[in-house]
Amino acid sequence: MTIGRLDANAVISEFPATRPDSCPFDPDRAYAELRANDPVSLVRCPAGMDAWLVSRYQDIREVLSDQRLSSRAAGSDHMLPSYEEHDPIPGFITQLDGEEHARLRRLLVGEFTVRRMEALRPYIQRITDEHIDAMLAGTGADLVRDFALPIPSMVICEMLGVPYADHEMFQLASEVLMSFDATDADRAEADHRLESYLGALIGQRLIEPRDDLLSRLIARGNGTDRPLAVGELATLAKLVLVAGHDSTANMIALSMLLLLENPDRTAALRADPSLIDAAVEELLRYLSVIQFGLIRYATEDVTVGDVEVKSGEWIIAATPSGNRDESMFPDPDALDFDRRGRRHLAFGFGAHACIGQQLARIEMRIALSTLLRRIPDLRLATPPKESDFKRNNIVYGLQKMRVTW
Repeated sequence: MTIGRLDANAVISEFPATRPDSCPFDPDRAYAELRANDPVSLVRCPAGMDAWLVSRYQDIREVLSDQRLSSRAAGSDHMLPSYEEHDPIPGFITQLDGEEHARLRRLLVGEFTVRRMEALRPYIQRITDEHIDAMLAGTGADLVRDFALPIPSMVICEMLGVPYADHEMFQLASEVLMSFDATDADRAEADHRLESYLGALIGQRLIEPRDDLLSRLIARGNGTDRPLAVGELATLAKLVLVAGHDSTANMIALSMLLLLENPDRTAALRADPSLIDAAVEELLRYLSVIQFGLIRYATEDVTVGDVEVKSGEWIIAATPSGNRDESMFPDPDALDFDRRGRRHLAFGFGAHACIGQQLARIEMRIALSTLLRRIPDLRLATPPKESDFKRNNIVYGLQKMRVTW
């Protein structure tokens, strides 16, 4: 691993991680200049390593699909000041490569097909309506706590077989794991708490299987020549639980803030509900909540753009920059529901593309369209500039969002 400068004489900039005060929905403005003048540039990361920052859409797609580039520090460990290289953790699917990654993905992929996700639609609609009913019983709400966070949490609990009654514990642990401001001790404790909790559930399913994802993963693993160990399955389940609710919750709340700040776009959605599919894709592109991109490690010499990257060097695929690339998305800083395409990089690309993306899409479509339909006079209770954004989290979003109607 290369820690420190790749070239002692190179000019190395700090990793761009500052959103403009004038528009908290935009990525660091340095990306536009980098795309134009230095699309594969050296940056110094908070974790201490220097890396090649890739800012153009096409180059990013090539980086994320190149099997010579390892995901050993994925997703955004370049932002963690205490990061140290370690051996791959069994079950940590996002940081595994080759057959180890493919083996776990094969066990999961059948659970997240479009057909299975569509079958969840009535359940998602019901709990969405129930949460809106509860909100309407009062005169205001925190849209994060009362709506955006519980809906995907309940869905992923239903799928996994995790009791939703324990949601406060796993949501708090997830928040610690997602924050780069948390101490190493707090992160280790949260990680241990989640894996111990899931390990106990897995132990129960080994004795008494149920109709849930945990039980089916055990059965599928036992049907292969390498059954899943309890620790391996607990790590895999932890990633599914955390990723399965956190990113979507942040997207729902942040999307509503953006829509309320763009009344013409909101009016268009209310006037023509069929726009919701295109609107969700555009919101995913525009917001790019995996805000610091995805890191890769070169296991061989590779060429990225016009740059020769040596084996042992780091590369960061700046997906928020790719989603604002003018060559792919004309007028990229405009929120345009007429783009009608899924070419964005919000779910990554290649072998490690987000396995739960179809679920996230359905949850967003139902949550946003139902909220706009049922509370037509929804408005912010506090000015947007007073919003508490998650500026130093893996996933960008809001800590809270007070609304009224």
